[in-house]
Amino acid sequence: MNPMLEGAFRRHHLITRAAARAAGLAPQAIDRLVRDGDWVAVRRGVYAERAYVATLATRAERQRLRDDAACLTTRVRHVRSHDSAAIVWGLPILLPKVSWTHLTVPVPPDAPPAPQRTRRRHGVKHHRAPYGPADLPTVVDGIGVLGRARTALDIARDRGLLPGVVTVDAALHAGSGPAEFTAVLDRMRNWPHVTIARQAVDLADAGAESWGETLARLLVESLGRGRPETQFGLSREGRTAFVDLRLGRHLIEFDGQVKYRRREAGGLADRPAEDVVWEEKKRQDWLCGFKLGMSRLTVADVLGPGREAAAARLERELADTDARFGTSIEDLSPYVVRRRARRTA
Repeated sequence: MNPMLEGAFRRHHLITRAAARAAGLAPQAIDRLVRDGDWVAVRRGVYAERAYVATLATRAERQRLRDDAACLTTRVRHVRSHDSAAIVWGLPILLPKVSWTHLTVPVPPDAPPAPQRTRRRHGVKHHRAPYGPADLPTVVDGIGVLGRARTALDIARDRGLLPGVVTVDAALHAGSGPAEFTAVLDRMRNWPHVTIARQAVDLADAGAESWGETLARLLVESLGRGRPETQFGLSREGRTAFVDLRLGRHLIEFDGQVKYRRREAGGLADRPAEDVVWEEKKRQDWLCGFKLGMSRLTVADVLGPGREAAAARLERELADTDARFGTSIEDLSPYVVRRRARRTA
């Protein structure tokens, strides 16, 4: 391959039409590469190698490529924000059905106060809004982004409470402290939908390790029985296990497909699925041996039309556990261990 082309793909996994022509490719040659399937048009005038695109296993990875392509062709000064910043940070988020590239365009310090504006064009949302030291703008992987707290709160204001809580949870779990959120909320005092951002912070918990665990916790809270404990752990005779949620003597575990999918397919498993299922069954038996009940939830239970049925099932299973074992866990105090350490930034 032409070394100029190779260098462009090595750096960004992308090349613009202008850069390809500068490397010596005629327009007809570029069109032929796309037509033959060697290159994929990520957006108008920006291409990636099909072999690389085929390795992108998740929606977040594919959106990151679209974001990179959009930023290659914009001349507007910007930092990535909202969903686009969260993806660069590696935060687990709820992506909408139709995803946008989000760029925040800075407002000059001497500009008169004015309502925030958003311009949508060709798959890109340009947010004209101020940012400063409190928003912790930084560079991650060579990309300018707003800080994790500002990113999470922007998502809450822009897309609503559930996506907001998911991202605030993720930012807290990644190491952002409460003071960061306080500073950003103070800046946002009169911004649109800031009340939703405040609610997202109030509902957040650093113990969630995935968006599914966040939604499972919110479902449990909707039952009106109080706030469940996250990452509840027990240890005895050399074995330790943590569970996503505990309410009284009832444990709730969120099961995502990623737990059972092999790593080479974008999952977490390093063994066949049947081995993972067997180990999970033995783990549940061990936990329930402490005279605890357990419920398991999936994506269909926490998101979409199945949520109400899942809530009714949880009510029944919680009532059964209460009747069999009560609600106090005082007898478990010798075995309770602290939850897993948070990931570092």
